Amino acid sequence: MIRRTIAAACLGLAAVAALPAAAQTPANFRIGLREDPDILDPTLARTFVGRIVFAGLCDKLFDINERLEIVPQLATAHRWEDPQSLLVTLRPGVRFHDGDPMTADAVAYSLNRHLTMQGSFRRGEINSMQSVEVVDPQTVRIRLREPFAPFVSQLTDRAGMIVSPRAAEAAGRNFGNRPVCAGPMRFVERVAQDRIVLERFPEYWDAGRVHLNRVTYLPIPDNTVRLANLQSGALELVQTIEPDDLRQVQRNTRLRVSVSDELGYQGITYNVGNGARAQTPFGQNPRVREAFELAIDRTAINQVVYEGQYSPTAQAVPPSNPFHVRSIQPEPRNVARARQLLAEAGVRTPVQVEMTVPNNPDLRQAAEVIQAMVREAGFELRINAMEFASSLQAATRGDFETYLLAWSGRADPDGNTWTFIHSQGPQNDGKYSNAEVDSLLNQARVETDAARRLSMYERMWQVSLRQDRHRMYLWHRKNIVAHTARLQGFRAVPDGLIRLQDLRVQ
Repeated sequence: MIRRTIAAACLGLAAVAALPAAAQTPANFRIGLREDPDILDPTLARTFVGRIVFAGLCDKLFDINERLEIVPQLATAHRWEDPQSLLVTLRPGVRFHDGDPMTADAVAYSLNRHLTMQGSFRRGEINSMQSVEVVDPQTVRIRLREPFAPFVSQLTDRAGMIVSPRAAEAAGRNFGNRPVCAGPMRFVERVAQDRIVLERFPEYWDAGRVHLNRVTYLPIPDNTVRLANLQSGALELVQTIEPDDLRQVQRNTRLRVSVSDELGYQGITYNVGNGARAQTPFGQNPRVREAFELAIDRTAINQVVYEGQYSPTAQAVPPSNPFHVRSIQPEPRNVARARQLLAEAGVRTPVQVEMTVPNNPDLRQAAEVIQAMVREAGFELRINAMEFASSLQAATRGDFETYLLAWSGRADPDGNTWTFIHSQGPQNDGKYSNAEVDSLLNQARVETDAARRLSMYERMWQVSLRQDRHRMYLWHRKNIVAHTARLQGFRAVPDGLIRLQDLRVQ
């Protein structure tokens, strides 16, 4: 279990006392986040906690429900005219937070911004899009270069968020400092590492389902402090608690907890081609990376850090997904084989490796367990704990060797694979590149037959994971949301987002 210390308890009390005075009023609904989000621009953002804030700020063309079905949001309907032409009908009467109407022109502007803006992390999600045609003020036609099976699914997340063209043009790359969208809440202020504040937007198209006047998101990386704030009443909801806190929360009659499987994974990204820090025995030799993986026991880490609540894995797609490949399973720990691989690779031991780790207690503990395990095989692992958004920036510029990083996941397997593994993927931080893997990922994007698509993913995993060892997948986590028992209307959706519609505190 993660150790609870007197110092941590004192931090919890300090955090409660430090909350702003306005946070003590019933009109302010307070949500504790695991990290501070990165930029609040849906085109440029990449953090999961940022997606939680966007759920209150920026509606999408489509959403998903508890059964992972695609449901309308800013769009009311869609129809494939042919495999490369999608007709989308838009909801009438929608306004942006600046008062401008959301029309087909705004949708075309936003989709093109996602596709073409420098540094866009959405480009890889919708790069099959060729053009957007404005049919009339409430209708757009999206033309694709080729059939793309997961395209509508991509529009259920940030690629489907529509921003105010007037505000985006005026702000340029600073749009994320004061975003203007069409969600239930509008932006008020952000203080880095402290709070993000939104307030109810009276002209929201579905205003009857919004009962909260103000929402404050508070980044609290320490799990113990975050839980202490919830227990004291300084927070109404926390995005997540750790599995070893689950029983404690369940025994508290003033709290409720929701547990569901997530769509994503925790893994270790390897830098194999992103700048000078890839030029190491670890970055250049798959046998060294294979030895590293064989030195790690996923199940043991899961038991030590997460009380066995998570599901060890060797791929990005969880077992509940029909595109989970059953033949790709975690390999048993084999220290002797790991040592043999290092000898075959001709490297001097101990092999020096650095692991970048987001600075929160459970991931630091997981990294320390990994550190002890790989030491037995001949590695000297140095842990570099960083603030989360800063670690993402370091990864993008190649300033890492290995990176302990999670992905919140998408319903379609393309959302868990292409952007991270394809050589042109915008979140391929390690710059892995294999022409066969690229081809298989591209083919899987356009294949509509489920069995053939599954076989493409199986071959892709065989090459990328078993042959190239481009990264290591560790486990699929749980969404464990805790909140006051007075909260009503919370819906647990597998993507783990906190939707503000229907929430009210009694």
